[in-house]
Amino acid sequence: MSAIDGHVPTVLVVQNDADSGPGRLPAWITAAGGRVHLVAAHDGVAVPTDPAETGADAVVLLGGGLMPDTDLDHPFLPAERELVRACVRQGVPLLGICLGGQLMAYALGGEVRENHGTPERGVVALSLRPSTRQDPLFARLFDEVPVVQNHADAITALPDGATWLAATSACPYQAFRVGDRAWGVQFHPEADADRVASWDRSRLRARGLDPDVMAAQARRHALAMEQAWSAFVGRFVALAAQRVDEQQEAV
Repeated sequence: MSAIDGHVPTVLVVQNDADSGPGRLPAWITAAGGRVHLVAAHDGVAVPTDPAETGADAVVLLGGGLMPDTDLDHPFLPAERELVRACVRQGVPLLGICLGGQLMAYALGGEVRENHGTPERGVVALSLRPSTRQDPLFARLFDEVPVVQNHADAITALPDGATWLAATSACPYQAFRVGDRAWGVQFHPEADADRVASWDRSRLRARGLDPDVMAAQARRHALAMEQAWSAFVGRFVALAAQRVDEQQEAV
């Protein structure tokens, strides 16, 4: 049975931090014809080291306020790094968001540094590189597309053979692809204006930021972000369905 014939692609979503939930992803995945299997790694739920363990057709790794190698404090990280490597080996569509993208880079031989460069908070314009023109997820995005950012740590070296896809003025490695179906992004496509408005106001002010200005900016760009990133996730789910069809044809 192929995805077209009725198989609903399952997207395994791994949550790494209580404050970094899936946001709009479940609604977008469902609208694209998929279903979500959420694994609350931060809450002690075991992370599979192989997508086949849960029948996942695609995997999303969410963000969090931790580094990808802090195994003593976050014992789920070794399994998550192995999950990254398994997805790449097997051609399972993989999307790493913020920490998830850093986990991908680190697990595949890249470099991530703590508190590196200029922190990014709020809505930022994403500059697309020429390599996006043929990319299955990024090709239909417009340059300077708005994205929500919330990070201080950064990827400082991509894995060998990775395709560099996007940058911002403060953080060059905003998006990359490994192989044909594994993407890491530093930004938060799942976050909306309500997420930005919910951030700790006193902490933002302590960093010299105006939470009201940030929330208003996010509201101004809300429609553009919704349209761009919901379609982006839809294309990711379509890749999961395509892989299901390929597997069925190979049987």
